[in-house]
Amino acid sequence: MDDEQRRQDDWAKDRKNRLPTFTEVLSRRTRPPVDLFMFYLFLQREGAEDILDFWLDVQQHENLCRAYFKDVRKSGRTIREDWPEYWDYARRRGSIYGTVVGLNPHTGTKRSTASTGEMLSDQDRQNLAASGDEKYAARSPSPRMRSVSPGGNTAVNTTEPPRSTTPFSLSGRTPTLFKRASRAPTIIPRSQAITRQDLIASAERIYYRYLSPAGNTPGSTENHEIYLPPALRIHTFPLSSTHEPKSQSEIALMAQIPDMFHSQKEYCYRAMEQDAFPRFLRAKAFGNLTPVSALVRLIAGLVILWIGLAVGFSLIFLDVHPKSKRFFLFIPYTIAILFLVSHQYELDPVLVFLGQSESTPFRTLSIREPYVKKLLLGRAIWVSVLVAACSVALTMIFWAVPGHRL
Repeated sequence: MDDEQRRQDDWAKDRKNRLPTFTEVLSRRTRPPVDLFMFYLFLQREGAEDILDFWLDVQQHENLCRAYFKDVRKSGRTIREDWPEYWDYARRRGSIYGTVVGLNPHTGTKRSTASTGEMLSDQDRQNLAASGDEKYAARSPSPRMRSVSPGGNTAVNTTEPPRSTTPFSLSGRTPTLFKRASRAPTIIPRSQAITRQDLIASAERIYYRYLSPAGNTPGSTENHEIYLPPALRIHTFPLSSTHEPKSQSEIALMAQIPDMFHSQKEYCYRAMEQDAFPRFLRAKAFGNLTPVSALVRLIAGLVILWIGLAVGFSLIFLDVHPKSKRFFLFIPYTIAILFLVSHQYELDPVLVFLGQSESTPFRTLSIREPYVKKLLLGRAIWVSVLVAACSVALTMIFWAVPGHRL
């Protein structure tokens, strides 16, 4: 724990004057309120958490494949001897496991496009594996997507029902305000050596959870299909974890299992990085309220402001003396304006001064990211000055108006 805390402190010092990157968030190098947990809750409110679930599950699948290759090499055999079909596929088409399986990068072997894994250190990969195992280990068998032909080319299904047009489209989806019930675990116990059937089982779960249409998934009650462009969709999964591949087409397809979802994973990564992540930073690095909490403050602010104005006009038209009693209007006006400005900025200065940020409506956690704390503190001071100025101005106006009894 001490080493982990020191690493977190070192990473925090590196971000002393900047916001974290998406890779740092995924590798669990950031602190609240811009950590992986808060990003998951942010996507959950938009009903788009499945895209992050998919990325984490594919990351876990790739870690499982790496563990299999390492087990083979530890046994004294080469990948070429143990799995010649995959060796040939990786040599011809390229693979993200090139260094693990022993492919020589200087022999002209084709490599896949740059992956997020290549941008991470060994410690980052361990953190990503932990994030997949610890936090998102529970998910229900979910649904939908596409299919790979034995030749390795994806086929486009022209008769499938209409799909979302972007990864974060909410068409046909309901934003989730609260956590879903726990889901079936996706962790494969490491009680024995990993086999190729384990790799098939892992890929099969991912396909039926995220890539297969809900109607094609027996017993499915929820739709977890993620959006992918037609070129990346997988329409069938002909392999089964219940029996070993026997035909030549099944054996050829099995060679694609380790890299099967890598292109889709990279697409999801770029989509989250370019779409959801900037909005997440705007919401959490420049504000500390959830949409529901901000809406409640708007309603409460309008009600309190109406009460304050009603009392103020009553004091004027009843010509209540002494006139100094009108100064008590400062209390409802301050509360009302604080709530209204908090809604406008999605920032509660009182919570910021207490070092708190909302995770879910009316539930808070401590702000521990240094640069975010500095940003929020500056905005909180500005909001406080604005609230004080508006409250004083409104109070003085009602105090200065001469009384006139109707």
